[in-house]
Amino acid sequence: MSRTPRRRTLRLRLTLVTAGALALALAAGSVLLVQLVTGQRVDALDEAVTARVSTVADLVRTDRLPDSLPVVAPGEVVQILDPGGRVVATSSTGSQTLPVVESDVVDDAGTVGSRQPIVVTAPSPYAGQARVAMLLVAPEELPERLAAAAGDDGLLVVAAVPLGDVTATAGTLAWLLVGVVPVLVLGVGLAVWLVLGRALRPVEDLRVAAAEVAQTGGRGSLPVPATGELAALATTLNTMLDRLDAAAVAERAAASSARSAADRQQAFVADAAHELRSPIASLRTALEVAERHPEAYPPEELVADLGADVTRIAALVEDLLLLARVGSRPRRTDVLDLAEIAARVAQEDGGAPQVEIEGEGIAVGDGAAVGRVLRNLVANAKRHASGRVRVSVADGEVTVDDDGRGVPEADRERVFERFVRLEEARERDAGGSGLGLAIARELAREQGGDVALADSPWAGLRARLTLPTWTA
Repeated sequence: MSRTPRRRTLRLRLTLVTAGALALALAAGSVLLVQLVTGQRVDALDEAVTARVSTVADLVRTDRLPDSLPVVAPGEVVQILDPGGRVVATSSTGSQTLPVVESDVVDDAGTVGSRQPIVVTAPSPYAGQARVAMLLVAPEELPERLAAAAGDDGLLVVAAVPLGDVTATAGTLAWLLVGVVPVLVLGVGLAVWLVLGRALRPVEDLRVAAAEVAQTGGRGSLPVPATGELAALATTLNTMLDRLDAAAVAERAAASSARSAADRQQAFVADAAHELRSPIASLRTALEVAERHPEAYPPEELVADLGADVTRIAALVEDLLLLARVGSRPRRTDVLDLAEIAARVAQEDGGAPQVEIEGEGIAVGDGAAVGRVLRNLVANAKRHASGRVRVSVADGEVTVDDDGRGVPEADRERVFERFVRLEEARERDAGGSGLGLAIARELAREQGGDVALADSPWAGLRARLTLPTWTA
């Protein structure tokens, strides 16, 4: 299952979360900003109308009331109303007959104080929605010329400033923010998308490399970023891959070793069944003849015949067991004197013809196994030589030449197969089992070398053993 969709979803989710959080923050900030600006403007208007009604109330108390009440702010209307809601005095922006606020506004506002004005938002026939400040001038504070008009309730000073500019400013700011916030959110979202893409690129490289390793099933390594947590992660994953690969190699080696052991066991059983059938049949025949015709088979002849077959069977079993053990033992890496081993082999088999030894050399391997290889090669050469056998030694190489009939080039690989006998003159007359050269090559290859055949300078056969001269 591919992990690419998940990675993209993670990138998309992070981008959406970031953009969403920013959008919420900007929206909340925009609302707060509009409210703050609106509140500040309204507070400024409140201060203006509060100051205006306080100023006009002082003018009333000191009997310095002008014909036209003073105003400053655009659209501002200031009036003095009697208890019946009639206009006693007004600013130039107001009318002598139309009150700035309805009487129910005063009633809804409750009792208007005579010391501190109250400020409310109320509809005004002059400016629509307006901030209205109201301050009551008590009857005892009125001059004589105004006391008659005020009665027992005093006069009400009212100042109104329209909220249209504030509302327009808040609306403009709101629409501006509505246009700016999405652009900012989109811009930041795009930036986050690009930054996350760059940040997740090493993760994508790790994923691609891991997919290649999983697909090929072989050795592999993940790219390691220069620094950061991903570098540590990639290093850890590479260490894990190396250990898994080593475990897989060990498992394959163990399986290969098990298969080789099974193959050797199967080959051993097949070879033993094939090759032991003939001498065992010969033994059985000799025993049956001796049992049925004891007078025709003297004991000494029976012992001689049985002894030869038993010796042949023992040698054959020993060779088969040796072949079965090849490859199952740990490889030794001793430094060997090849001339000394060749001399010892020649001395063990002292029959004719005499073996000539020349040269010196060393190799690395198992001395007993190399000795067995040379013993088989020398025995094969002496068995088929006309009168001369020579062993030439060099570093990592031993050559055995004879002056026999040789082996045709087409058969030089086939003679290394088990139980192969080419000619009666070369194998059968000498009693060979056909395992000597097979054992020689198997042991040589077990040591890291090989055995090959070629023409001898004397028109016979040359067997060339090669061995490693250093430890792998």
